[in-house]
Amino acid sequence: MSLFPHVGDAMPKRRRSVAIVLAVMASLTLLAAVHLASNPESLPGLPLIAALAAATCGIAWLVALRDAARDKAGKQALEGADARLAGLLDSAMDAIITVDSEQHVILYNKAAEKIFGWPTREMLGQPLTRLIPQRHQGAHGEQLSRFGLTGTTSRRMGDGTVLYGRRANGEEFPLEASISQLDTAHGKLFTVILRDVTERVRANEELSAFASAAHAIRESEKTRIARELHDELAQSLTAIKMDATWIRAALPQGSDFVKAKLDDMLELLDTTVAATRRIASDLRPLLLDDLGLVPAIQWLTHNFSQRHGVPCRLSLDEDVELGEPYATAVFRIVQESLVNVAKHAGASQVHVRIDKTDAAVILEVADDGAGFAPDAPRKPNSLGLMGLRERARLLQGTVDIDTAPGRGTRVRVNIPVPEKGDAA
Repeated sequence: MSLFPHVGDAMPKRRRSVAIVLAVMASLTLLAAVHLASNPESLPGLPLIAALAAATCGIAWLVALRDAARDKAGKQALEGADARLAGLLDSAMDAIITVDSEQHVILYNKAAEKIFGWPTREMLGQPLTRLIPQRHQGAHGEQLSRFGLTGTTSRRMGDGTVLYGRRANGEEFPLEASISQLDTAHGKLFTVILRDVTERVRANEELSAFASAAHAIRESEKTRIARELHDELAQSLTAIKMDATWIRAALPQGSDFVKAKLDDMLELLDTTVAATRRIASDLRPLLLDDLGLVPAIQWLTHNFSQRHGVPCRLSLDEDVELGEPYATAVFRIVQESLVNVAKHAGASQVHVRIDKTDAAVILEVADDGAGFAPDAPRKPNSLGLMGLRERARLLQGTVDIDTAPGRGTRVRVNIPVPEKGDAA
């Protein structure tokens, strides 16, 4: 089968015109010969007619020989081009598969054989669905039909979209794909370039598992330090304050200078105890571990309003509770979003909303601040939004940021929560 279907099926216009002229000349010569043969008086003109007939036949033979030579040369060139293209396709590292409008395979290179395990002779003429897992076949058919009608597709090599194929042994594996189409006289041809990304997906999964473990270790360490600050250092400072208060009360009359120093010491102790508790809460609010997500979020928004003087409205169902690591992820995402608002937004109000569905937890943090251009280059050392995306990605979640200069910012995060183990 030619890799250039239907090339050369139509006769060029010039060759068709020459054939018509020769046919007309031959017809006229035949009519003239018949006329002369039926009229004895015209026999002297017979040699001229015979010469004309011979010339016509000669021209016809020359044209036929030339066309035969051209056809042979064209066929050889086409076969050579076929061979070169076949060699080029077979040397490609990515699988290349072409299907007709009925989604039957008409081209299947060596890389496709290696990736899918089906030899070419068993795939040519077979439906493409042979290479697609059953659960994805319907979506694939809709995607291909839409692409055939609109010429647009969401599938681009390297855009991170992962599809799934099926090997000859029934094994499913991840793929990247891009698709193109070609209109021919016999319908559309669709060419798909496929890349096996099994190793990359496995590496990403291992990296995500490592990052999740690192996050868990970091949160555990923060919890330990926060508890030590709260239970050890803060209590020790409180005990020192009580002793200093007792000493001040026990001083004899006339010790005003010492009392003044003790007053300064007590004031400094109050400030130090407050700072210690604030640092401990910033590291890991004990409310999150002791009382759960809802009180922790309520404390977080209230504390934000007190520190920055920006009203923060909270919309939260008090029955929403999540197990780990989801509760910590939601708390940290809200916390980091509010930090970004405080640092960059210049907002006059903030709205935090958290909803829980059967399959996911959805949270939004919206402000009426300065906003920013989403496609602008990231500022050096500005990792706030990157941190949000990374936290969501570790739990297979998504982050959508709706903003523009002067229009405020809305951060929407969707994190899927398993049906089991999602309740605290």
